[in-house]
Amino acid sequence: MQLKYNRRSNLGSSIIKTLFKLLILIIFFILAIFLIEKISFPSPEKKYQIDVTNEIKKL
Repeated sequence: MQLKYNRRSNLGSSIIKTLFKLLILIIFFILAIFLIEKISFPSPEKKYQIDVTNEIKKL
């Protein structure tokens, strides 16, 4: 009969692994925000002013 070898991880190493994954996730999130901020999205050059008084009078 072959013995089964089950190596259990203790609570300390489990918490450390979870904190490490959380730290990597936070670093990735901050890096993504930083990179998105560097992208310059096009913005309109001219501000549009729409006159809606004529449409209001028709109502």
